[in-house]
Amino acid sequence: MISIIICSVNQSYLDQVSQNISQTVGIEFELIAIDNTQNPRGITSVYNEGANRAKYPHLCFVHEDVIFETMDWGKKVCEILSDESIGLVGVAGSIYKSLAPSGWYLYELNYPAKAFQKIRQAYKFEDRPPMLVEANHNDKKLNEVVCIDGVWFCTTKKVMEEMSFDESIQGFHGYDVDFSLSVAQKYKVMVTYDVLLTHFSEGRFDRQWLDSTLKVQKKWNHCLPNYLPDVPEHLIYKTEKAAFKRSIKEMLKYGYGFREIKAMLLNARKSPFMSDSLFYKLYFYLIKTTLFSRFTYNKTQ
Repeated sequence: MISIIICSVNQSYLDQVSQNISQTVGIEFELIAIDNTQNPRGITSVYNEGANRAKYPHLCFVHEDVIFETMDWGKKVCEILSDESIGLVGVAGSIYKSLAPSGWYLYELNYPAKAFQKIRQAYKFEDRPPMLVEANHNDKKLNEVVCIDGVWFCTTKKVMEEMSFDESIQGFHGYDVDFSLSVAQKYKVMVTYDVLLTHFSEGRFDRQWLDSTLKVQKKWNHCLPNYLPDVPEHLIYKTEKAAFKRSIKEMLKYGYGFREIKAMLLNARKSPFMSDSLFYKLYFYLIKTTLFSRFTYNKTQ
């Protein structure tokens, strides 16, 4: 038995996925679709409400712009979550969460097994055909990660009674990484290859995404980077340095000021990983990049 919780802003998408769920879930279920078009709230608030209203022991949180391609996927979820050491399962996730601001996936980690995922991605903002995005480096049907993508994930009422979604993280970004890191303090976070869905819109990175990402980063700096033992230690310094440089550029691009970016670096010093040497290298990079940006801007005026 499973409770399926959706934050809805599009009735046609909701109608489509509701019918699809009834045809594919394969077990007794309830659909808790919360209309978020009137006086919209952040997704964390909506998801907490849905979890509180749920009557079944297994909880599924899913975007409404998907369709499930796997039959009896609800049975598969319940089988996975019958292992009480598992607190969260999704269809895409990473074995590394950086100290540098990032989503669930980190491009800078130069390691073949950095992510596990299987999802059919369609495109709303680009003229591209749907494609199957798949990464599985050990051919297992279930792989441990440290954070997952929020398009679809499942947990239990028991886990939600211990840790709810953080409603200080408003909007519609960052909640998946934050919840993953919370769950990972006590339980395993997993990616399954037994559930396939199509997602009809790709992610977009903008100022709102970055705002939420920075809030999550500030909250968890003290225990990042977080990664599985598979990650080679010699890659971590190079990965973090490159990821911080990318973050600095993104913050400048979206209009953050020098002091705000400096504050991000100072907050990162809560992590034992952020040595004085790395901090001052990044601080110098911030100064250099800021001056170059101002010079380029003035030259074009």
